[in-house]
Amino acid sequence: MANTKLTRILSIDGGGIRGILPGQILVSLENKLQTLDNNPDARIVDYFDMIAGTSTGGILTCMYLCPSKEDSKRPMFTAEKAVNLYLDRGDEIFDISLWQKISSAGGVIDEKYDASELEEALEDYMEDMKMSELMKPCLITSYDIKKRKGHFFRSHKAKTHPEYNFLVRDAARATSAAPTYFEVARVKGDDHQVYPLIDGGVFVNNPSLCAYSEARGWKFDAQRNKPKAAEMMILSIGTGGKDKSYEYKKAKDWGAVQWIQPIIDIMMSGVADTVDYQLRQIYDAVGKPEQYLRIDPTLFTADSAMDNASVENLQKLQKDGEKNAENFDKELTRMAKLLIANK
Repeated sequence: MANTKLTRILSIDGGGIRGILPGQILVSLENKLQTLDNNPDARIVDYFDMIAGTSTGGILTCMYLCPSKEDSKRPMFTAEKAVNLYLDRGDEIFDISLWQKISSAGGVIDEKYDASELEEALEDYMEDMKMSELMKPCLITSYDIKKRKGHFFRSHKAKTHPEYNFLVRDAARATSAAPTYFEVARVKGDDHQVYPLIDGGVFVNNPSLCAYSEARGWKFDAQRNKPKAAEMMILSIGTGGKDKSYEYKKAKDWGAVQWIQPIIDIMMSGVADTVDYQLRQIYDAVGKPEQYLRIDPTLFTADSAMDNASVENLQKLQKDGEKNAENFDKELTRMAKLLIANK
């Protein structure tokens, strides 16, 4: 029997401090849902059946799904409070001491940033919450450098399988362990096995297709059982940054050191674009293109660097996020109505 409700998926790309962009777009979406559904207490988590995230998108995923201490059926954070993690703590997370700058040669021979500020921020927000406590199914990506394969944190499997049950802050730390920026994360689940993990952006910076594949095999409820493409809707949000180009005259003579940062940037955006193309083809093939929306924000004034967390750039990123939400207002309104219709 066909499902009677669409399975609703939210996917958020990686992109460092540029996570403010999708964060602000989702603030706008949450406000729109409150208005259209006539519910001032509505939250992002109420309208999606699964949320997927890579790196900064993985951190946002955790934030949206964390339950309140007072009521486990309600989320701890609004969309605005979730993005405030970046606005309030970003400059500390991406602060580099003179000694770190010298000893790492600017990130060439060691990680560029001390992870302690990031870990402290994640602990302050997520404390000792476990993946099994998150409110909805999620897929958070990372990469196991020892086993040489992708590692996916899944809250829905953590409820019954100890090998999937990690501290939420450890999952957030692992998915954001971007090579050259932060050292490799070393995390343990309830099965006590140790996992050396890095940022999932090295192979799946846009996790939309992974979320689609995961949902295909999952029974969410009686109305959403192992949904096919036509029975899903996906909102995929990027983090921008493709405005930066590389000139042939400069790049033709680059060696390994000069290619480090550009290749990370090119790899992340290239993978994201490929996933977008594949999903557009899938939804066109089933005759449901309106059930897939990809928003790749534009940087109007902010710097595209993943680690520029100066106060000035944080403010620019916030304003750019708000402007992108305005520019995509028609699409977000259509998506909000579809989300509400499939509650």
